[in-house]
Amino acid sequence: MTVHRHDDARLVLQDLACVRGWRCLFSGLSARLGPGDAVQVVGGNGSGKTSLLRIVSGLARARAGQVLWGGEPIDRAGEAYRAQLAYLGHSPGLKADLSPVENLTHACQLAGAPASHGDVQAALADAGLQAQAALPVRRLSQGQQQRVSLVRLGLLPRVRLWLLDEPGNGLDAQAQSWLEALIARHCRQGGLVMFTSHTPLAVDAAPLGLEGHP
Repeated sequence: MTVHRHDDARLVLQDLACVRGWRCLFSGLSARLGPGDAVQVVGGNGSGKTSLLRIVSGLARARAGQVLWGGEPIDRAGEAYRAQLAYLGHSPGLKADLSPVENLTHACQLAGAPASHGDVQAALADAGLQAQAALPVRRLSQGQQQRVSLVRLGLLPRVRLWLLDEPGNGLDAQAQSWLEALIARHCRQGGLVMFTSHTPLAVDAAPLGLEGHP
């Protein structure tokens, strides 16, 4: 499959294969994303959607094939590639005893993109979390914690590639609309997004099906 709204593609998947235990989840999987492209990875339970995102993030290795960033294999690109991506898995990855403001401030510092207190507060308010900004994360609902984790994406302007595994988990209709707008804005600004979602998202995304690639 090829996604080619832009010729100067930054992310290329070449004939990827993934095996878990004795089972081949997918093989011969190819895709090409350029600035502004969004792709939704689709497939049934156990088809390898999460495994694919982990391979693209560099957290797991493919059995065959390779992932290229800017024409270079990601294992060779190393830190230069990792600095360009944000991976959001099933867990929000927040420290329960810290507030959303503290979590996001620390996350931005670790990513080498410090954010001001005002910027963090404004991003939380945009996500509808102004009232929860100073509460310990453990007091937030699952959906609110998910939104805090997603807010981090908008505070990292240098990150080009978003890899999102079920980003709509726990979100109500209003929060889902906010997520859709967040993804759309990132693409308009030249970002790349690859995501999975059991919940339909109103996002202009090309499907990348894992069925038919056993």
